[in-house]
Amino acid sequence: MYTPPAYAETDARLLHARMREWSFATLVTQGADGPNATHLPFLLDADVGPHGMLTTHLARANPQVRDLQLGAPALVIFQGPHAFISPSWYENRATFPTWNYTAIHVRGTPTLVEDAQAIHAVLQRTVAQYDTPLGGEWAFGAMPETLVASRMKAIVAVTLPIASLEGKMKLNQDKSVADRLGVIAALERQDDPQSHAVARLIRQQPDLTTS
Repeated sequence: MYTPPAYAETDARLLHARMREWSFATLVTQGADGPNATHLPFLLDADVGPHGMLTTHLARANPQVRDLQLGAPALVIFQGPHAFISPSWYENRATFPTWNYTAIHVRGTPTLVEDAQAIHAVLQRTVAQYDTPLGGEWAFGAMPETLVASRMKAIVAVTLPIASLEGKMKLNQDKSVADRLGVIAALERQDDPQSHAVARLIRQQPDLTTS
């Protein structure tokens, strides 16, 4: 990922927090027939290994499983909020339109997990992270064993020790305080959540929180 120094984010704790926030990410591998990509919910264990470990699951019928069986290295892309930026929002308008965006790239070599008990544990963790906090009436433990067993046969789990972690937060850091305040004001006037999220991230920049 091309990342000019002004946009690079190297704080592992912050990157881990964003990965949890943007946890529906894209698993990319290269197979014999070309690249494969699957969009998946990821679990993060930040304290495992030097950079953490990701866990997810996908359908056994997915062609990408073949890449994983062959030990293909993987790229996982976490995409955060993004928004178009008009130069009309700056004080200094001698520039061009751009796009603010946030992304984290994780690289590593995944391990395919096909043991039914281990897959069951991954599903339990996934339900606990995403479904249980909603407080609904559905419960994983109440599912019939035969139905759970059939699901175990249809999916595989994947663990990915993180070998490298790369963050890019392109949020007008190379612009003046006045220009960034203009961007914040304009984004907050938009009617879409992405623009508002980008405005919040810009507002969190240290020289803006103290100004």
